[in-house]
Amino acid sequence: METNDLSKKRHTLAHLLAAATLEHYPDTKLTLGPAIDNGFYYDMEFSKPLTDSDLPKIEKSMKKLLPKWTEFSHRVVSVAEARQIFAENPYKLELIEEISAKGEPITLYICAGFEDLCRGGHSDNPSKEIDAESFKLDKLAGAYWRGDEKNKMLTRIYGLAFENKAELDAHLAMVEAAKERDHRKIGKELNLFTFSELVGAGLPLWTPRGHKLREALTDRLWSISKKYGYEKVTIPHIAKLALYETSGHAAKFKDEFFYVRGAQSGDEFVFKPMNCPHHTQIYAAVPHSYRDLPIRLNELTMMYRDEKPGQLLGLSRVRSISVDDAHIFCTPDQIKEEVRNIVKTIEEFYSSLGMYNKGETFWVSLSVRDPKTPEKYLGTEENWQKAEQFLQDISDEFKLDAKRMEGEAAFYGPKLDFMFKDALGRERQLATAQIDFVQPERFGLEYTAKDGTKQRPVMIHRAIAGSLERFLAIMIEHFAGNFPFWLSPVQVAIIPIKDEVHGDFAKEIHEKMLSKGIRSELVAGDVGFGKRVREAKNQKVSFIMVIGDQEISTSKFKLEGVETFEGQTLEDIDKKFLELNSI
Repeated sequence: METNDLSKKRHTLAHLLAAATLEHYPDTKLTLGPAIDNGFYYDMEFSKPLTDSDLPKIEKSMKKLLPKWTEFSHRVVSVAEARQIFAENPYKLELIEEISAKGEPITLYICAGFEDLCRGGHSDNPSKEIDAESFKLDKLAGAYWRGDEKNKMLTRIYGLAFENKAELDAHLAMVEAAKERDHRKIGKELNLFTFSELVGAGLPLWTPRGHKLREALTDRLWSISKKYGYEKVTIPHIAKLALYETSGHAAKFKDEFFYVRGAQSGDEFVFKPMNCPHHTQIYAAVPHSYRDLPIRLNELTMMYRDEKPGQLLGLSRVRSISVDDAHIFCTPDQIKEEVRNIVKTIEEFYSSLGMYNKGETFWVSLSVRDPKTPEKYLGTEENWQKAEQFLQDISDEFKLDAKRMEGEAAFYGPKLDFMFKDALGRERQLATAQIDFVQPERFGLEYTAKDGTKQRPVMIHRAIAGSLERFLAIMIEHFAGNFPFWLSPVQVAIIPIKDEVHGDFAKEIHEKMLSKGIRSELVAGDVGFGKRVREAKNQKVSFIMVIGDQEISTSKFKLEGVETFEGQTLEDIDKKFLELNSI
């Protein structure tokens, strides 16, 4: 977790980057340069394009300037004076007007003669506090001014910065390892998914092997979920805009909607950006008594967001988002039991991936209200207090040691977020349980209580894997394509030594494997035996079974892969695979 001192160092280095850049390109217009995770950046307008080859000389100038950066000072200036100082910089002038409109002071920070518009938060003595070997300029990127694509495209220079050289080197090593594990690279090598310009950016196409991977994942999720009383439902992929205006999603996501008009009817719809509003309408279709609750609706479906082209990244950020979605409608008194079952589901599912080791591979956030800004949250004080206490009780019961994060709650209710670390130590928020008081209110959902009164149900949003695309991107990189047996798209590759001699028997074994639900592939054809074995290994199949004279005569087999075992009958193999599939 980033310290405040490290954040100040990173912010200071953004200033240093700007100063060094001006030495080489004095007509550059500076805009904003914040500290970020792993480092800093500065957005600038250059009179001619920069390339990555320009970064080393700027970095060298930063290190040359650093010893002279011994102290920051600041001064407050009037709006008129600030306008005069930055008269040639329209970006700074825009910021000055915003600061002035808010009635805030306009402050300039100065170090070694470099002066910039800034609110502060720097190292007191950069020359002593910042190790010259602890930072490195990383890359260039395009960035619209203020993140608005209607504005001018600027050049963003990214830098990496850590406490010392060892931490920087460790991060660079992790980055190199991440390149080898990149899900786009491995996904192509294993033939799991593809993209097509004719289909459109951000719309992945899953191959037969990729579909097997997805199906293995969703089958595992459903096998756990159904034990807790979930029922499957199906909803359409479009809806009237009014549905999302009622739910409140239109106010937040309207600019990311895909809109569609019926050619015959002329009716206007949107592709669904969320599934929960549809599920409220299933609940609302018939009257409910307290005896009916809880109602648990589960669905594997797609939703759609018109993400900006620059934000799309393989499976990590897509426009068609598959979700194993579940929503629970219950009474306030049932919240605790329902969340308890969600945590049990998370534990069982992530244990099968070898990722459920508290304190080592994950931690939990208990996201609650900020008591200083109660106006930001909807729902009654009583329900909020009860729900927050229920989540705290669940944390205590399961020894989750959830960190109470004030101000991190959704506007509609508190939540438990599970933060998992992958094989490279990167932290990802994956599973969550969110308590929602707002949508039942917006949609007027009701149930008849024991005393005959009409009451509002509570809605619980449950995500175990979340977006399947993002989740599988993370899993591909976490396992580097070497999936657990139960998740592997090809669990066993059956390879006859000579097709004309051993092919029929190999096909018979392959068909028996398929009949047992094992994801088997028969690897035959004109390619030589040795090359077929190498290709199966490159495809990271769980096991390779070679079929030759000995296997035909004895009906005993050797399997090599995640484990090696030999002298196995088909019955032995069935038992072994059943055991591995149950992990």
